[in-house]
Amino acid sequence: MLFAIKAEVGDPWAKSFSFTAQKTMYGGKQIAEGDTVFVFASENDGGQGLCARGIVISAEATAKRCGIARQTPRVSLIIRCTALVKRRLGRSELKPLKEWNDERPGTELNFKLYRQATNKVVGISDKAAAFLDSHF
Repeated sequence: MLFAIKAEVGDPWAKSFSFTAQKTMYGGKQIAEGDTVFVFASENDGGQGLCARGIVISAEATAKRCGIARQTPRVSLIIRCTALVKRRLGRSELKPLKEWNDERPGTELNFKLYRQATNKVVGISDKAAAFLDSHF
């Protein structure tokens, strides 16, 4: 399966990325070692959107906290960078894609990553992954 993560990225040119206790949505909790992941530096945290593609070298589910009834599954990841972005793709480029049922890969990404402001790990379709690959 293919994934995208939108999170705070300290150094978008790093050789590896480490993310702790990230929310998962849209199948994101299925992420595992060896999976391909596209890294978006969250604009809410000063990032510029898509910054890298990588391979998950470690994926560990975060234990649920006691006393909280409803909890979003979370995962901690280490990702080895395999490519750096060559063409910009962020909130401003995806925002016009709002026809949620048009089946365009950019619309899928806008819906999953930017409809809600939270940082998260999401599962993406093959079409969305091919669209993202065109930015490398």
